[in-house]
Amino acid sequence: MLDANMKTQLRAYLERLKRPVEITTFADDSSGSREMLALVEDIRSLSDKITVTAGQGGERVPSFALTTPGQDIHLTFAGVPMGHEFTSLVLALLQVGGHPPKAEQALLDQIRALKGTFRFETWFSLSCQNCPDVVQALNLMAVLNPGIEHVAIDGALFRSEVEARQVMSVPTIFLNGAPFGAGRMGAEEILAKIDSGAASRTADAINAQAPFDVLVVGGGPAGAAAAVYAARKGIRTGVVAERFGGQVLDTMAIENLISVPHTEGPKLARALETHVRDYDVQIMNGQTAAKLEETAGGFCVTLTSGASLTSTSLILATGARWRRMGVPGEEDYLNKGVAFCPHCDGPLFKGKRIAVIGGGNSGVEAAIDLAGIVTHVTLIEYDKSLRADEVLQRKLRSLSNVTILTQARTTEVKGDGTRVTGLSWEDRAGGELRELPLEGIFVQIGLVPNTEWLKGTLTLSPRGEIVVDTHGATSLPGVFAAGDCTTAPYKQIVIAMGEGAKASLAAFDHLIRLPVGEKAA
Repeated sequence: MLDANMKTQLRAYLERLKRPVEITTFADDSSGSREMLALVEDIRSLSDKITVTAGQGGERVPSFALTTPGQDIHLTFAGVPMGHEFTSLVLALLQVGGHPPKAEQALLDQIRALKGTFRFETWFSLSCQNCPDVVQALNLMAVLNPGIEHVAIDGALFRSEVEARQVMSVPTIFLNGAPFGAGRMGAEEILAKIDSGAASRTADAINAQAPFDVLVVGGGPAGAAAAVYAARKGIRTGVVAERFGGQVLDTMAIENLISVPHTEGPKLARALETHVRDYDVQIMNGQTAAKLEETAGGFCVTLTSGASLTSTSLILATGARWRRMGVPGEEDYLNKGVAFCPHCDGPLFKGKRIAVIGGGNSGVEAAIDLAGIVTHVTLIEYDKSLRADEVLQRKLRSLSNVTILTQARTTEVKGDGTRVTGLSWEDRAGGELRELPLEGIFVQIGLVPNTEWLKGTLTLSPRGEIVVDTHGATSLPGVFAAGDCTTAPYKQIVIAMGEGAKASLAAFDHLIRLPVGEKAA
């Protein structure tokens, strides 16, 4: 199951086990079970601390549970966790085996102190780069707290449950049999939803922070670069971010980051955070900025939690998010057939009819990828012609199960109350309204900057981007900006990193030129 290189790497990891790991398998004579058993046997052969036992029955087949003698651990993988989830399996083996997790001590203490019974089920797909964050967070919680159970389920192998539970996107989480959440979540976000006092404790801790010299708002490539450059100057630096990594977390393959021939978004995001944490930087994750105000000697950023932070200078690196169509029904059917990530959610639509909205490179690439999974793809483009590179267009037109509609405007998402059943669209050439029956819609029409909270505070472009000069300075002295939220052209990771570094150097130059004693209080 595992090749020689993977076995060599895994053997080295398993040398870190501090206590025995018991694997209990639940299998039948299906191909999925044979694959799972082959994987488990490969793992067993690599460490004398691992034993394997065949279980009887089992809620799901194929599946296997991990535990260790003397510990009350409830952690199960249902399926064959390869692809993006292989890392989740390795981490689970290490943590069950007593290897200390890489997490803040306060977070580990919060997990251990949580009271109650929580049975989590996470539905993932092997091609989803967002799913491992959720799986790994809940696995860690299951290892640390006996009241928490976690089952990670490969939706491709349990399609009847996918249909019955109406799982239309991954990751999707159920808690005690009821829907809990969908999309990327870390342990902090999960705890905030189940620990009633977590939000107030976090807000109190943020309010207690002393003023910063530089506060970076946003944790993507631009924000991370800004934080590193600021910290290296020896000034008090903070980062407040909704999710560290930003839009990079939703990126599948990255092959144009100079000196790094190939990486994946989540891997790069982890590297960014690790680099920032190498310095004396206060990171406040899971927080969203809501208001910016000038104060004596600096600025105050108020968060949606009600907490606030003060700083002498600011670097805004809030990035961007998927642009929505803005038509009736779209919000009602998010994660119920309306999706944005073809790599993550595509496998859930195997054998179904779907539409891709958008004829640029992202839309055409999504249509090509999905055409290999679904029954039929309809690509809908507003303009008279597709805008994607010609090589992509040729590939798309060569596919027999793809229909291309140009001069077409989506007017409504249709559904039956629980899932998407079709869409309405207008033929812009003739004005006719038409219906298209389908089961999924993937929206690929670009990005919109996360700057709504700044309206009326500093100058924004007509597209909502923060207007910056060649130094990253905004219209508000002492406030700088970088990355996809700005007017800087070409939204690329390497450019965002450079812009973040430049904004940080400009902020430091601003600070050293302030009159002595003029700082945020």
